[in-house]
Amino acid sequence: MKFSTKLALAGVGIALLATVPWWGSAVLVQFGINALILATLAQSWNIIGGYTGYPSFGNSVFYGLGGYGVAIAMVQYGLPFPAGLAIGISLAVGFAILLGLPVLRLRGHYFAIATLGLAEVMTAIVSNLEIAGRNVGLILPLVKGDALFFELSLILLVVTTLAVMWISRSRFGFGLIAIRENEQAAAVMGVNTTLYKILAFALCSVFAAVAGGIHAYWITYLDPGSAFDVALNVKMIIMAVFGGPGTIFGPVLGAFVLSAISEILATKVTSLASVFFGIVIVAAIVFMPRGFADLVRRFRQSGWRYFQENIRTYRV
Repeated sequence: MKFSTKLALAGVGIALLATVPWWGSAVLVQFGINALILATLAQSWNIIGGYTGYPSFGNSVFYGLGGYGVAIAMVQYGLPFPAGLAIGISLAVGFAILLGLPVLRLRGHYFAIATLGLAEVMTAIVSNLEIAGRNVGLILPLVKGDALFFELSLILLVVTTLAVMWISRSRFGFGLIAIRENEQAAAVMGVNTTLYKILAFALCSVFAAVAGGIHAYWITYLDPGSAFDVALNVKMIIMAVFGGPGTIFGPVLGAFVLSAISEILATKVTSLASVFFGIVIVAAIVFMPRGFADLVRRFRQSGWRYFQENIRTYRV
């Protein structure tokens, strides 16, 4: 499928999604907000995990900092929502830069392990801050209007996807891909690998922080456990990997598909919803390690041999 065709289909999809609050039920709109936010988180992780090749398990920290930036600004200082978003973004970017300087020197599973404990550390820190409400959390001003948050979430997803589209076609993006494929060779070719990695980390923190701020204002309550939930980070990784890491539309597709299936399972048998994501991890790694986007592109050429080739290629 040509890129122009994909853009046209994406435009039609955005237009249709924008109309959901005007004809959809309250349940559908609320599901849509959650799905759009998860898609944004998967897309933001795609920048550091998909294009740069660094499997970060700490992006939920950026999400939580964005939420707390909004909550503290509005509850403790009476500032408007945009000011809270600016504070949340500043906290997330500052944390990404300070964290990125030492942690991004690690590679592979060492980097993953180093970022895995960040959410727990941040939860412990925030739980002892009076300004953040300690363990009790903060209650934000109530705003009735799911349509507003649906449109905000949709706009954020579009902006995040446009940023990923720019990355995929820019010199900066080519540098990130070079780092993913062979970081030492990229450094020899003149790529400032440290700077590129920190910029990618900071960029994905911006979108995750805005998503956290929108979600906090929507649900009007925030506590450390939900703000820095490690399970949320696992979800965004699974969705990005399922859809296709390192692609433009793969993480969005993966987030929508898995959100819908998870929601259906949660309404039928609650326990199946959590088991489902574990099954997805195994199935994705075994049968389509390059994601659903790669499956769609290559299945028409090789058919069912696509799965056999993947098993043989990756020694599963």
